[in-house]
Amino acid sequence: MSDILRLDGSSLSIADVYEVAYGGRKIEIAAPAWERVNAARRLIFELADRDVPVYGLNRGVGWNKDKTIEAVFFERFNRNLIRSHSAGIGPYASEPEVRAVLLARLNTLLVGCSGADPSIVLRYAECLNRRVHPVLPLRGSVGAADITTLSHIGLAFIGEGEADYEGRRLPALEALSAAGLTPLTLGPRDGLAIVSSNAHAAGTGALVLHEIGELLELADIVYALSLEGLSGNVSPLEEGVHRVRPYPGQLRSVAGVRSALQDSDIWQHYNPESLQDPLSFRDACHIHGAAYDALGYTAEQLEIQLNGSDDNPCVLVDEGRIISCANFEAVSWTLGFEMLGSALHHVSRAACYRIIKLGTPSFTGLSRFLTPNEDSSIGYCTAQKTATSLDAEIRHLSNPASADYFALAGEIEDHAANSPFVVAKTREILDRLRWIISIEVLHAAQAVDLRNAASGNSVLGRGTRAIHAALREQVSFLAEDRNISKDIETAYVMIKNGEMLEAAREAFATSI
Repeated sequence: MSDILRLDGSSLSIADVYEVAYGGRKIEIAAPAWERVNAARRLIFELADRDVPVYGLNRGVGWNKDKTIEAVFFERFNRNLIRSHSAGIGPYASEPEVRAVLLARLNTLLVGCSGADPSIVLRYAECLNRRVHPVLPLRGSVGAADITTLSHIGLAFIGEGEADYEGRRLPALEALSAAGLTPLTLGPRDGLAIVSSNAHAAGTGALVLHEIGELLELADIVYALSLEGLSGNVSPLEEGVHRVRPYPGQLRSVAGVRSALQDSDIWQHYNPESLQDPLSFRDACHIHGAAYDALGYTAEQLEIQLNGSDDNPCVLVDEGRIISCANFEAVSWTLGFEMLGSALHHVSRAACYRIIKLGTPSFTGLSRFLTPNEDSSIGYCTAQKTATSLDAEIRHLSNPASADYFALAGEIEDHAANSPFVVAKTREILDRLRWIISIEVLHAAQAVDLRNAASGNSVLGRGTRAIHAALREQVSFLAEDRNISKDIETAYVMIKNGEMLEAAREAFATSI
């Protein structure tokens, strides 16, 4: 990874967004992108001088599209546009989320179709590199461009509103001054360039997709450990079985599981009577694979969004025109998030059933609820309730929300996709799934330990051994009843901060 990310308006990846948001990676703007920005701005002034009617330039926006704006009022109109559209409400975005949003909008501006003043474009880069983070509310947008929330970024740019700087929340004017910046003066089209994009949903969505990819990778390894705890049948993992129905996600999942089970003695010593394990075990790679496929589709759609223009109107420099359009419509990639939420619910439900099965002696041959002593302890009895209650929440969160909208602004704006909310509920699904996987890994590790105690030490796979060892460094074997909530939370933190996945990745790297 280069120390500096060069933005060109066409090659920003989801991984790049994550690195800038969480890693604080600096950015710079490529020269050809600057040329596009300047050319579009020149065209804006040419059209303004000719008094060509242009939405958001010399005419109003939304229902006010019939209002004429004289050149003398350009600055006041654009300032008032930002103020009047600042109607978002809390909760407020975290620092990484704000950074992702700033980056998403900056890159789409570099496509060169907005006509924004170069100082506006530069301000996004300055805020990222100097770590000035406007206070951004997360609720209020219906997803027909995130106007209601992104306007608050505009407030900070002009020295109003608030911003976070060096760990303090300050009036925006103070934050800008502390970072060596001055408030922007707005010209024609600038207000609309700031407020009208899908950067809120797209930026936060990129972070969600990155984290889902990591959780699915870990879910494969945790499933593999559960399979060892069950002493399950590995025939569904045979490569030839998957080659005859080669869904990409399915192949990816089975490859991850087989890697996790490399060197495991389950390949030789699984229970010969388990010709057909429960579907939650037998189908895991197919279920996880479907989620990988949904993730792949959504990521592909979102990267088109991150590297395209969602400006209305759209400046076409080569044609010398600025055209009213609907490129702010986000339904394509929003539907991807809806699909992904449903796919993650299948992952959740299967994990819950594996948890239940691991606590059932008729499936495992081990003790009820994986207790070490059925006469004196209860074991993981009640953890099943925690997991299944979370699954119920996930099921409701996976219900689609992109079709719920009103006709607004004099019934001109009669379609929306609720993109920020769809992204937000997908993140809620992701977080609940982390808790469920945390409960599964506790059950899987306990089952493995009980089996070893009963029949001698078995050999775990390279990946499963790594996550088992990492877990046992912080959560001991459940030798007697204790507060299970603390164990679940410890496992959850290890999953959320990437510690458990990193242990597995290190183990895989040593096998090469």
